Amino acid sequence: MASQSIRERTIAENSLVVLLQGLHGEVTTVDLRDESTARGRVINVDAFMNVRLEDVLYKDRRGRLSKMADLFITGRNVRYVHIPDHVDISRTIETQLEKIQRVRCFSQKGGRKEYEKKKK
Repeated sequence: MASQSIRERTIAENSLVVLLQGLHGEVTTVDLRDESTARGRVINVDAFMNVRLEDVLYKDRRGRLSKMADLFITGRNVRYVHIPDHVDISRTIETQLEKIQRVRCFSQKGGRKEYEKKKK
């Protein structure tokens, strides 16, 4: 989260992509626009909904299965992301927003200045 750009954090905190980012480490299924599916452990989701999975079971639209060590899915190819039943959606969103806020507050404690105040 801390390595994301200001633009990515702003997009994430103003959209439901924070929910998907909160799935880090969870096993989930991603349905793709070409009617294929990928099931694996979420490694990363960026603000543009690009998803990286590991230990993937990929099923193409003809039903053929393939195992992959990892898979990168561009956001424009994502149709649905299945949220596991045990995930508390509200709490996951709150936790992710708190992480973004901690990064923003870091600058108040002498860290990198995220938003410089204009001097008169």
